[in-house]
This record gives sequence, structure tokens and C-alpha cells, in this order.
Amino acid sequence: MLGENIFIDILKRSAVVLVIAIIAIAVIADNPMPYILGLLFGMVINLLNFRLMSLSVTKALTYNQGRAQMYATVNYLVRYLIYGIVLYIAATADYIDLLSVVIGFFTVKLIIISDTFFDLLKGKKKDV
Repeated sequence: MLGENIFIDILKRSAVVLVIAIIAIAVIADNPMPYILGLLFGMVINLLNFRLMSLSVTKALTYNQGRAQMYATVNYLVRYLIYGIVLYIAATADYIDLLSVVIGFFTVKLIIISDTFFDLLKGKKKDV
């Protein structure tokens, strides 16, 4: 269950997922470093974008409707530009695996979905 400071909870869970993934990659892969670096790179960028989204939503709530919409749109485009730059770097660099970066991008989403799923199993949440 996520607590009051959701970002810190997700950061901790991402660290646990990263450690488990590194162990699994080290056991499976012959040359694990490109996969580990890709996963780490994707996870870090995903966490930073999640934090940026959190800060921009909080700030947008202080603006009037027109200005908030423009602010949110610009921040949305900036976040996707960051994802595009990271994907370009991963695609062109031979020391980072592109698929691992993409998997790292989904870390926060998977943590939030799995947390909700486990809360539903435990009966803590009645409605979705």
C-alpha cells in the first residue's frame, strides 16, 4: 500500500525491482552490463519524469484554467521530448540495450498497478 509520500514509496519499490532485475540479468545474460545499464537508465528517467509530472500537476492547480492547461501541455511535451532523447541515445549507443531502457520506462506504471492489484486482493480497496 502506497503511503502519504507516494514518490518515496515508488522510489523504494523501484530500487527493490532494480536489484531483483540485476540479479536475474546477471544470472541469465552472458554480457549483462548493456542490459543493466539500459534498465537503470530507463528507470531513472522514468522516476524523474514521474516526479516532474507530480510537480507540474501541483503547480498547475494554482493557476487559472487557461494558464493551467497551457502549463500542463508544455510540461507534457517536455516529458515526451525527454523520453524521445533517451530512446535516441539508447538506440545509437552500443553500451546500452534499447529494450532494457523501454522496460525501465514501465517501472512506475507496473509498481502502481501491482500495488493496486495487491490492495484489491487484500480487500483494502472496494472500488477501482
